[in-house]
Amino acid sequence: MYQKILVAIDNSDTSDRLFTEALDLAQATQSALLLVHSLSGDDDGGPLPLYSRLDSIYWAPGTEIDFEAWRVDWNRYETASLERLQRYSGTANATGVPSEFRQLVGNPGKVLCTAAHQWNADLIILGNRGRSGLAELVLGSVSNYVLHHAPCSVLVIKEAALTAEASPTAAATTAD
Repeated sequence: MYQKILVAIDNSDTSDRLFTEALDLAQATQSALLLVHSLSGDDDGGPLPLYSRLDSIYWAPGTEIDFEAWRVDWNRYETASLERLQRYSGTANATGVPSEFRQLVGNPGKVLCTAAHQWNADLIILGNRGRSGLAELVLGSVSNYVLHHAPCSVLVIKEAALTAEASPTAAATTAD
């Protein structure tokens, strides 16, 4: 069925559960995992990446940008994200599932589709925060982009389903 499963990892609270679901599927299908995190910083807890030629941008008088503080925050974000990928990969390898990871810079949807194409993935697994309407229009939807541009099958797991499975009380409420 599947031989290569790409898993989109971010720094949200549901990533642990998403990884567990992907690992279970990989074990059942004897697949390899590629764990991918996009260093976009815009939607998963990191500082927004800044344009490389900030000196050419006009800033309103009286405003200052603390580039050193931003750099420190970015390095902390990058390191924490890499450590998460390494931890997940170690867990997968310890259970007999071959895994590797990549931390890439760029738009998450494009990064995931490019990585899936380059790695010849059979399936992409990613979460969905459930945005709709204006929030999706303004903030975008990684899962929507991936569904329309992926070179392979896509499994989108709703955030509500991930949190419901983690909490028996929430699962009972959802069933009602």
